[in-house]
Amino acid sequence: MKPNKSLAVGAMVAVPALFFGLIFSMLLLLAPAKTAAADCGPAISVAISPDTKVEGYSTEQLQNAAAIMGAGKALDLSVKGQMISVMVSLGESGLRVLDYGDGPGPDSRGLFQQRDNGAWGSYADRMDPAISATNFIKALQKVEGWELLEPTIAGNRVQRNADPYHYAKYWPEAIKLVQGLSNEKFDLSGSDCAIPGQSGAGDDYPYKDSPTWLQAGAGAAATSPMGMFYRECVDFALWRVNQQMGSTAEPFKYLNGNFRPDGQGLGSALTWKAGWDAKGWPTGGTPRVGAVVWYAPGAGGADPTFGHVAVVKEVKDDGTYLEEGYNGNPPPDDHNYYTRTVSNGVPSAFLYLPTQEEKK
Repeated sequence: MKPNKSLAVGAMVAVPALFFGLIFSMLLLLAPAKTAAADCGPAISVAISPDTKVEGYSTEQLQNAAAIMGAGKALDLSVKGQMISVMVSLGESGLRVLDYGDGPGPDSRGLFQQRDNGAWGSYADRMDPAISATNFIKALQKVEGWELLEPTIAGNRVQRNADPYHYAKYWPEAIKLVQGLSNEKFDLSGSDCAIPGQSGAGDDYPYKDSPTWLQAGAGAAATSPMGMFYRECVDFALWRVNQQMGSTAEPFKYLNGNFRPDGQGLGSALTWKAGWDAKGWPTGGTPRVGAVVWYAPGAGGADPTFGHVAVVKEVKDDGTYLEEGYNGNPPPDDHNYYTRTVSNGVPSAFLYLPTQEEKK
């Protein structure tokens, strides 16, 4: 079956007279393929001595980070959990055992600023790096699905601080510290622990010069390594998903054939919302940089049969966002990169990565 070739005309954008072009999004049901690194790895051991140096950190801070990592190793916590634990301590105390709290929590103490509410043990427990880290980690392990959450969200589920994104800026430093204090060399590239990428730098899609299905015919020659047809909206969007999750080269982690846990292909734009639901990834009505924009068939001028997907490149303060994608313009500029400004309420939904949650 060939895609619908009708031109979908719409007023989906803030600037009038912009059109969706041909949205050719075939439903490809391919066999699951081998993914890139599937997880972040098991807990790692600590290697610290008086000569250990990590730029920007004192001996006291390194010893405290080592105590946190050691507690994680003892509890068989994954390396991602070890990094989350270090990240939270960085955000709470700067990796220092503080004997004072703050305005919202005057009774907070220690590396994790744990409250005197009975949940975190005695004062001595909260002031002990190893014990306080152990108590934090045990609480983290009780958070359902914490491994799939953005690190800052996982930390917030334990700490319950006002801003769930408070810890995000400490994630790169937590990775740096754990790598610096590990007695094992490891590379997080392409794993769930990789620092998520940005929304991309313009048209960085690696297959921009590849033949479309119209040029090559509906066959393998027109199918990208991600299992979608080259230069379709779905292939570009799946490229962005992989890129942001740290998988930037073949073999890609997320493919059309392995995305859904039920074995069905992710498919055309029509089925992407169902694919997100099947995978258990969050969706919502607020644009966030890097989120996939989903248009149901006919919504905002999308193709009446297949719909359309794109990616949020920038969120503006006036109720609009900048969208980027492929195959969103009429011929002769179809199957090429485009950007346009869109009103927030036009798309049918925003599809978030597991590292994203909609801010309330």
